Amino acid sequence: MKRIVFMAMMMMAVLGAKAQYDPGTWSMQIKFGFGASTMTNMESIPMNEGVSLDTQYAGASMYGLDVEYQATKWLGVSLGVNRSNQGTEWKDYTDADNIKYRDPQVSLSYLNVPLVANFYVLKGLALKAGVQAGFLTSADVSMRVKTVLAGHDVTTKTSVDVEDDCNKVDFSIPVGISYETKSHFVLGATYNIGVSKVNKNKIFGEKDNKNGLFMLNFGWKFDL
Repeated sequence: MKRIVFMAMMMMAVLGAKAQYDPGTWSMQIKFGFGASTMTNMESIPMNEGVSLDTQYAGASMYGLDVEYQATKWLGVSLGVNRSNQGTEWKDYTDADNIKYRDPQVSLSYLNVPLVANFYVLKGLALKAGVQAGFLTSADVSMRVKTVLAGHDVTTKTSVDVEDDCNKVDFSIPVGISYETKSHFVLGATYNIGVSKVNKNKIFGEKDNKNGLFMLNFGWKFDL
């Protein structure tokens, strides 16, 4: 971890800091991201009643844009919109009938609207915290099922739409850090702490399920 932090600091030093934005100015950032996501209390698989498995992180991605108002030299407020693909995965397993289940996962897509305060502690370096509302656009549970038929392996993919079993709005608290170079290239990392439950009809079990999303992002910032 110390080595990673040191390399990140060296990279920032090489790229150089940009000038601070003047109070009262506006800017726009186009961003892309990739990372990992999970959901809490996801021990059971809805498509296989009675099966209990440990979950693991699933791959996640996002793209979108932010518009920021520079209130003071050290504080900016941004409002954004982005599309995220996230969810969680379970480990592969084999049941008592030797049927193999591979890549069981929940896939969720949201249209997100984050409102974030950006605290510029150094030139180009910002600490971030805010609130976000996410609007569910799709949700499904899928897996590959491998069986033996007439001496041959047969693999089929099964997918079930569970959008109606999930809440349409998801609230979270995004916290993170970003660094902007003098060429207006922005590197950042964000973690979204889920505060509202995903499940509506107990499809993922009796306990409440909340999203967790870690994202590395990059993009470009433009003056408006």
